[in-house]
Amino acid sequence: MGYYDFNCRSGWIGAIVVMAIGRSQMSRQISKPPRKRKEGKKLATKKTTKKPKSKSKKSSTPTNPSLYARVKAEAKRKFDVYPSAYANAWLVRTYKKRGGGYR
Repeated sequence: MGYYDFNCRSGWIGAIVVMAIGRSQMSRQISKPPRKRKEGKKLATKKTTKKPKSKSKKSSTPTNPSLYARVKAEAKRKFDVYPSAYANAWLVRTYKKRGGGYR
């Protein structure tokens, strides 16, 4: 894809990566040089309008809070680091296995 050029004019600073480009990219670069910015004019910028934030989705709530609390306490005893993805996955799986659900 590219090769390293270790012969810098200013001595050894580091490797400069020189990338090879294809013919189609080369012809595009030659035929369309980059536009120069005129002194007095600013480039058109797209105005972004902020939409008012709508109410975010409520998080899923357990349908059986007492069972959820028991399974959560069990998860806290079982895992050394409780608020973790692994522990929460176990919590949800066990809660659903025991008959719980979410709204």
